[in-house]
Amino acid sequence: MGTRNFDDYTELVMNCHLGKLGKLFKDWGPAVSLVAGSVVLLFGVISCRTATRSVVVLPDVPGAEYIGSKECAQCHEEIYRGFATADHARLMAEGPNAVHAGCESCHGPASLHAQSGGEVKPPYIFTAGRPQTTSYGAHLALPPARATETVCFQCHADVRGQFNLPNHHPVPEGKMSCRECHPPHKGSSHIGGGTAKLSQNESCLRCHAAQGGVHVFEHEALREGCTVCHTAHGSVNAKMLTVRDANLCMKCHFQQVSGGRILIGGSDHTVRVQQGTCWSAGCHEAVHGSRVSSSLRF
Repeated sequence: MGTRNFDDYTELVMNCHLGKLGKLFKDWGPAVSLVAGSVVLLFGVISCRTATRSVVVLPDVPGAEYIGSKECAQCHEEIYRGFATADHARLMAEGPNAVHAGCESCHGPASLHAQSGGEVKPPYIFTAGRPQTTSYGAHLALPPARATETVCFQCHADVRGQFNLPNHHPVPEGKMSCRECHPPHKGSSHIGGGTAKLSQNESCLRCHAAQGGVHVFEHEALREGCTVCHTAHGSVNAKMLTVRDANLCMKCHFQQVSGGRILIGGSDHTVRVQQGTCWSAGCHEAVHGSRVSSSLRF
C-alpha cells in the first residue's frame, strides 16, 4: 500500500471512530454532563462544610438552651472578635436548627446567662487546676467550678489517657492548665501555630528556655521540633521521650557493624554503647546543644 493510500485509509478510520464518539456523546452527553456536574457540586459542598465547621453533639442542661456564639458578643465583644479566628469557632450544634456553638461547646448552653444579663452564670465556669479543698485537704462535695482540663478531656479523650502515663506534664496535679499551651479563644489552638517546626517549639520554650539555646553547636534535631524526641502530654519513658534509651538516637544516627565493631558517625562505639545511654555515659550530655563541643559535650 502506498503512502498516500495508507494516509487516506488512516483518515477514513479516524473519521469513522470520531463519528461514533460524536453520536455517542450526542445520545449520552446530557446524562454525562448532569452526573459530572453533580459530582463537582457534591465535592464543593463537602469541602466547604469541612473547611468551615465541625458538627458536635453537645450536652443538655435542664432549663437552658443553646443560643449561638454570636449572642456572646453582646457583652464579650473583644473575645468574640478574636474567637472568629480560633480553631474551636468551627464547632456547631447538631440538628436542623444548628447554631454555631463554639463558646457554648465549653461553657454550656447560655440562654439563662444571656437573659439574666450575666447574673446567672453559664452552666460551666472554670478554674485552673484542681477543685477547691477544705483546710483539711478534703475536696468540697460540690466544687463551685470545673477544672479547665476536665472540660478539654470531654472531647480529647486520647489526651486524658496520655496524662495517665507515668511521665507527664503536671496537668492532673493542677500545676499546669491546658490553656498554657493551647489558647482556646483566639487563633491556632497551639501557641506559635502554623506548620513550621520552629514555631511549634514556642510552646515548649516558654518554660524550657535553657533548652532552646543560644548554642554554638546546635543539635540539629531542634530544627525538627521538640516532639521529635519528646511527647507533648505523657509517656512511659523518662523525660517524656518518645523512644527508650539510646534507641532514640539511633533513629537518626546510623549504626554500622564492621569487623565486629559498632560504628556510629564513622567512630568506634563498641565499648561506649555498653556504658549507658548516649547522654548518660559521659559522651553527649548536652543533648540540645553545646557552646564548647561539636560532639554535644559540656
